[in-house]
Amino acid sequence: MRDFNRVIRYLAYTLEILVLFMLQETPGLLPSIFGVRPVLLFPAVVSIAMFEKEIPALAFGIVGGLFCDFGLSGTLGFHALVLGLLCFFISLVVRVYMQVNLVTALLTGVWSIGLAICAQWFFLYFFNYAQPAYAFTHHYAPKYGYTLLFVPLLYLLNRGLSQALGAQEEGQFPYSRK
Repeated sequence: MRDFNRVIRYLAYTLEILVLFMLQETPGLLPSIFGVRPVLLFPAVVSIAMFEKEIPALAFGIVGGLFCDFGLSGTLGFHALVLGLLCFFISLVVRVYMQVNLVTALLTGVWSIGLAICAQWFFLYFFNYAQPAYAFTHHYAPKYGYTLLFVPLLYLLNRGLSQALGAQEEGQFPYSRK
């Protein structure tokens, strides 16, 4: 039964990533604020990593990163590498040191999404174009703020999926409170 729940949970996460990618990439569906749209896959894979072990978190980070690479038109594999490493680290830290709740999800989202967007700016923009400070303050910082608005919603969605499909029965959260 555990293996069946795990397969269904992984399929649900995969479907979530696909739907969020389609929502993110559909022009005009999400309103543009300050000329930017949110990257919905960043908070999705971060919240998935909080509820899964390290290797599945790494895999979902890579999958979400590859979709970001396809949609954000950067170097293929950049976001997969960044999000894969971040999700592995987040899963490890959450399993060992933190309790899984909304506050830690928000704090984890703030630093991890900020790190991903700063890495995107530094490696994909800073060395290739003029006026990097202008681009950071007028494009990357608003994208960061707009993306953070979706962290609580996606955390609650993934928490519900995790609880409904038995991630806690597998003993994945030894230090978390119910």
